This record gives sequence, C-alpha cells and structure tokens, in this order.
Amino acid sequence: MSLRQHKLARLVVALLSEGMTPHKIALTLALGLLLGATPVLGTTTILCAAAAVLLRLNLPLIQAVNFIAYPLQLLLLIPFMQAGQWLFHQPPLPFTHDQLLALLHTGMWNALRQLWLYSLHGVVAWLLLGGASAALIYLIVRPFLACMLVRRSAGHKSAV
Repeated sequence: MSLRQHKLARLVVALLSEGMTPHKIALTLALGLLLGATPVLGTTTILCAAAAVLLRLNLPLIQAVNFIAYPLQLLLLIPFMQAGQWLFHQPPLPFTHDQLLALLHTGMWNALRQLWLYSLHGVVAWLLLGGASAALIYLIVRPFLACMLVRRSAGHKSAV
C-alpha cells in the first residue's frame, strides 16, 4: 500500500470514528474517483469541490481521492474520447498519443480549440461508463464501511 493510500485509509477510519456515515464516505470515494477521471484536463478539482459542497460531502476526502485518481484520468483520457467517437459514429481521434501530448504542450486553449468535439464525445462516454463504475464502487464500498463501523463500535463497547 502506497503512502498516499495509507493516509487515505487513515482518513476514512478517522471520519468513521467522528460519526460520518458509511453512505457519505462511500459516496465521497465513488464521486472522487468518478470526477477525478473526467476526460477534461483541469476540471477535476472544481468538480470535486462543487460535488462536496452540493452534496455535503467531506471536501478533504474527495480532494484526496481526486489527487490519487489523477493517473487514472491521464490513462483514460484517450480511451474515453475513442469510446465517444464510437458512440457517435465519428472517425477515430486523428492524433497519436505522442501527437496529443505535443498538442497539450502548445497550450491549453489551443488544445481545447482543436479537441473540443472529441472532448465532448469523451465526456458522454465518461458519463455512461464512469457513472456505472461509480455506482458499482459505491455499492461495494458502503457495506464494507458499515461493517467496519459495527466492528469499531463493538470494540469500543467491550473496552468500556
């Protein structure tokens, strides 16, 4: 387990101890991963902050998950765009991975101007695939956290 993941696990345990519900923690983790993998560079921090405020989630936790998900965002950027192209029956992305990285180095506005339609298609694919993935993550993590909470509560009662 990496240092970042270890700190995240300690944060989750601390939040459970402080009374945050397994539902809220699982939702925060799922949305942090979902929003952290958004196929639009430079948007994840704002999206995660907005979700935390609107849904009354823990801001440090969602931003920590967002930070951990950053490599996932880079890894899935082109596949989401390609999936969007497939969904909309458009020709494939006319850039290789290296050409895309070179385009990004010319400046964000130039890259956005050339890639906006591909990005839009990628966002649609991300919403479909990522939404289902986030729901699955939530459904898996929530019972695990509830079980952890019950064990922690039972441990504290027997210690008293």
